[in-house]
This record gives sequence, structure tokens and C-alpha cells, in this order.
Amino acid sequence: MNIPKQITARMDYMERVIPFIGKNLIKVFTGQRRVGKSYLMFQIIAYVQEHFPEGKIIYINKEDLGFSHIKTATDLHDYVVSNQATGSKTFVFIDEIQDVENFEAALRSLLLYENLDIYCTGSNANLLSGDIAGHLSGRYIEITVYSLSYVEFLQFHTLTDTEASLNLFLKYGGLPYIKHLPLEDAIVFEYLKNIYHTIVYRDIINRFSIRNTLFLEQLVQFLAAQTGSLFSAKKISDFLKSQRINMAPNQVQTYVQYLVSAFLLHKVARYDLVGKRLFEIGDKFYFENLGIRNAIWGYRIEDRGKIIENVVYNHLVFRGYVVKVGVLGDKEIDFIAEKKNEKIYVQVALSLDAEKTMEREFGNLLAIDDNYPKMVVTLSVYDGASYQGVKVVDLRSFLKTV
Repeated sequence: MNIPKQITARMDYMERVIPFIGKNLIKVFTGQRRVGKSYLMFQIIAYVQEHFPEGKIIYINKEDLGFSHIKTATDLHDYVVSNQATGSKTFVFIDEIQDVENFEAALRSLLLYENLDIYCTGSNANLLSGDIAGHLSGRYIEITVYSLSYVEFLQFHTLTDTEASLNLFLKYGGLPYIKHLPLEDAIVFEYLKNIYHTIVYRDIINRFSIRNTLFLEQLVQFLAAQTGSLFSAKKISDFLKSQRINMAPNQVQTYVQYLVSAFLLHKVARYDLVGKRLFEIGDKFYFENLGIRNAIWGYRIEDRGKIIENVVYNHLVFRGYVVKVGVLGDKEIDFIAEKKNEKIYVQVALSLDAEKTMEREFGNLLAIDDNYPKMVVTLSVYDGASYQGVKVVDLRSFLKTV
């Protein structure tokens, strides 16, 4: 097969995959459409061609009409088995596997062939939920692929780390293909709107047979306007009733879950630091790709606080943290980020110019009674390195670390 030339490597992901290449495991790459899952596959294929020259490669792209005959689990199974190599390893790459009916049955069966090394991508967060995860327990690894980090954005666009570069990242987000476009609002936002509509119509409306498409798009607009705010399905339902739109809270919640399953949004639960429990209501939502959020809602100066909060959340997730919103009595901690039994507490502030802002951001963190690192991330550069042990980090520095 022909591998696209000049692929900019995403080495963070390759380093995670390389130890498993050649093993009889299913490697599953999930994530929003156009974040680069297919190109990650191409990078792996190039690695396989170099390090396993005796192996055979089978590549199936369900967005290619040439593979339209592979519709069911039986079709997929029979195609792979009939094309596998004899006496050597066969590397199987399946793009957008969720488009194959009952694909999980094919994966279970193909795992019986020890000479097969299987990779697949999917654009649904629930791809390996429920029974299939149980059946494949211990036989697969799942890697979620996110939009480009700020450092990757600089690499892809051959930019230096400047305030102007950061502003481009905050405005356009990190979809890899943007590197091929002039960085102009009319062109980039039109591309991002098209990706948004593909996600909404192909991964949500068609998949879940949604009839009320207007409400779904209004819901996305609402969540874009309220990025990082506490979400209540009942409040949205009540607001819609005031607009003469009847939608029950449970239906609102269902539609939101569809948006999360398509990786358009991240759902972040609130955690009670005193009671050591998750709240059952009052989640927050952040966009996987800020460029898409800005394309459908607008890049507005009054939204800068929401935007930097979103980008801080995205960076923590990209770096492998499990993130929650913290609640300490009547105080809120923007993010509790945990990884490998360690945690950090992060507050996000547009600036630290006002005394009340200083009291709120530092006071909330200082009220936490443990010794894990605490920091305030701010868009503006702050002269002091810390305040009573709480680090102060400007956004550009934060996006290159942690």
C-alpha cells in the first residue's frame, strides 16, 4: 500500500504503541474524527515495514468505497482470514471499524489466530463498552487520540513559541489537517464547520436515528456559549420551555451523552473533597477541539476565560491525567488531575490583577489540606513564582510542561 509522504510524527502516541507492535493484541485508537487516528496508523505501518519486513499488511478503510463489500462481522472475518500470510505475521489495520455491523464478533474470532496483530480506529467513545470489553479482557489496549497539543501545533505549523502562536492555537485548535490551510478565519472555520457537521450527522444523527436535529444543534450552541459552566439538564429543559420548545430533562441528558460519545465534548464530573465522592448532578463540559467550538459559536473576546479553561483541561487530559472538578464546601477547584497515584490541583484565571481574583484563586487552593502540588494558570505573565507555596504559571509555559 502507499503511505502518505511527509507525515509529521506524533511521537507521544508512537512511544505508547511501539512496545505492543507484533503482539497478539488488539490495539484500538478512539477519538474525534480528523484528530489523526488514520495517520497514526500510517506511522505504525511505516514502522512495521521497517522492523518487520517479512510480515504482511492488510489495510481496510471503511470510508473507502473499495471496501464497501465488508459490511458485517462475517465479511470482515472472512476477508482477513483469506488474505492473511502463511508462515509469517500479518498486521491488520481497520479504519473506522464501527461502520462494520457487529464488528466485535469479528474481533473475538480473529484473536484466535496467533499470527494476527490487529489495529483499529473508531469514532465512538463506547466502541469497547459492555460485553465486548469483557470478552476481550486482557487482550486489547485502547488509546484515545486527542487533538494536537500546543507543542505539537508548533511543530506541525513550524512556528516558534510566541504570544501570536498561542493565539492561533486558541482560535483554531489542533486538528492536524489545518497545517495544509492558510491560517485565515474564513478558510479554517469553514473547514472546521464541515468537520463539525460530519460528526453531528454521521456519528450522532444517523447512528442514533435522531429526528429532532434542530434541537441537537441548539444544544451544541448552548454548550459552546456555556463552556465550563455547571450543566443541569433540567435548567436547559426549563430554558427551552421559555422558548416554546418542549424537551424533557432525561431527553436532554441523552442528547448530551451522544455528543460525548462522538468525542465532540468531554464530560467532567464534580468531586467532593470532603465527602470523597462524586456528585451525581452538575457536570461540566469542555470541547475536545476549541477550533470547532469557535467555528460554531464565534471567537469572542468575552469568552477568553472559558477558552483558556478549556485548553488547560485539554492539556491535562492529553498528558494522561484523569480530571475532575473539585468542590470544597462553597469553594470550587477548577481541576483535580490525577495520574499514577499522584495529583495536582489547578486553578485557571484570565489574569491576577484584581485583589478579589487573587483571594479567590489562591484562597481556594490554600483551603485544601494536603501536600499535593497546587498551581494557578493565568494567561498573563506574573512576576512572582509562587504565593504561599502555590505556583503561578503562565499559560504558554503550562502548555509545554506538566
